[in-house]
Amino acid sequence: MTKRFAAVAAASFVLTVAPLSAQESGFPMERAPELDVLSGAVDAISRMHMESFADSVLWEAAIDGMIGALNDPYAELFTPQEAEAWEEDTTGNYSGIGLQITLLNDEITVTAVFRGFPASEHGIAVGDVIVGVADYDATDWGTDMAADSIRGPVGTSVEVRIKRLGYEQPIAYAITREEVHVPAVDYGVLEGDIGYVIMDRVARNAAREMNEALADLAGRKGLIIDLRRNPGGFLDESLMLADLFLKPGSTLASTVQRVAGGAADQPETDSYGDRWPQLVPDLPVVILVDEFTASGAEILAGALQDYDRAVVLGQRTFGKGVVQTVMNLPHGRRLRFTTGSWLTPLGRSLQRDRDRQGMPVPADVDTLPRIETASGRALISGGGIFPDLVIQDDTLTTVEQEFIRASNIEQFPLGLRIAEYGLSIAADRGEDAAWTGGVSEQQFATFVAQLREEGLETELLDDSDVQSYLRWRVDIAMAQRMSDVAAEVSVRTSRDPVLTEAIRLIETTGSQSALFAEVDSRPGAPQAPRSN
Repeated sequence: MTKRFAAVAAASFVLTVAPLSAQESGFPMERAPELDVLSGAVDAISRMHMESFADSVLWEAAIDGMIGALNDPYAELFTPQEAEAWEEDTTGNYSGIGLQITLLNDEITVTAVFRGFPASEHGIAVGDVIVGVADYDATDWGTDMAADSIRGPVGTSVEVRIKRLGYEQPIAYAITREEVHVPAVDYGVLEGDIGYVIMDRVARNAAREMNEALADLAGRKGLIIDLRRNPGGFLDESLMLADLFLKPGSTLASTVQRVAGGAADQPETDSYGDRWPQLVPDLPVVILVDEFTASGAEILAGALQDYDRAVVLGQRTFGKGVVQTVMNLPHGRRLRFTTGSWLTPLGRSLQRDRDRQGMPVPADVDTLPRIETASGRALISGGGIFPDLVIQDDTLTTVEQEFIRASNIEQFPLGLRIAEYGLSIAADRGEDAAWTGGVSEQQFATFVAQLREEGLETELLDDSDVQSYLRWRVDIAMAQRMSDVAAEVSVRTSRDPVLTEAIRLIETTGSQSALFAEVDSRPGAPQAPRSN
């Protein structure tokens, strides 16, 4: 299973439930004989096999074998540690002080401080270096050790000592831990008075965060919602997100799901209706997707596409149209498996068949049915969200690929050095400084010289294309450290044809209907089905 597929699989349409009783599960009250057989086999192998195996290892293997037999690429058993990590990834919640740390220049460096949480309230800033936690010296720690030590039960206190430029001695803060939520939504206003929202996952509170963003962005010329690389998340949050954009009474989605204890061939169908007032009804909307947009992000894009509420740009999405149940098991374990499927408001199934390795099963797109929207636009049903306008992401040039390859061969930490230099330039400008452009010629020359001094021996460093690529990467890193979404987007547009086209479309049209007319006039746009 690839890392990216694993990330998408981890963020699902999640329904977390407690273990089922015998009556709820539909199984007989008496112990099934197969359980005695399995228990006896584990006991025999544990006691008599020529090699020694712990019972836990054998039971893990038995469960893995059972999961493998399901032919369900998204099924998985979580250990307690994996369950905790899954909970944090999908909800954005953890108990701590509210900061992000990265190992830069061999120091545990604060690279983000979340507003409204203890670290921000105590004055910890981006660029601070953590040198101590409690009674311990943290100068030789890694980020995992530091994070584990800083986190702890809500209401307890931890002392954090930081090194800050301009101060001779470390600064100590006694900070009370709180429940921290890492936002899933970030937004800004681009040139041309265009609102831009990026959502990296469908986490808890994502709908509330989107609601706040829309309140600030109402009245703009248009809105771009960037769902690229968004692996999805919770079903209810996905529905609430769609609810913000559609009229009350609209169908948001429907699910076909097996009832606990019921027959697999007699699933239950549920539909979900829009209940809340529609926000920004006159704001033209463009949604950006790619091959890693999945699950909850797909249901948002699919719902708005079905109702002609948004133009979708980019690449065909991942195609994850299944409902998964995450069941709590004894001893801190959790079991995730597929219990149903979901459909868009027009009844489109977006599920794309995949093998156990996560690779798509080949299928002829031309054989997939088309469904017509109320305005007569044709949408493909099955295998993910197909954009209204397909635009390929930017790719590295040949010389840029050669440069990256040379850096990898030399085992040079190029990405880390870019992040470090971006942070240092952002810190020089100050925490509240406004974006005034990227690195200067002198600053960039200094950065390239540092790369050479540290041993990056490649003639490609003198190539103008490579230098342009490096400058672009450093500017992005600097904008990220300044927490300036608009500045980061401004830098990215030079190599982001999908975002560039979204901006151009909004700038040259004045309404949602005009957006569709412009997109539908392009060669290759899907055609409405015809009756014979």
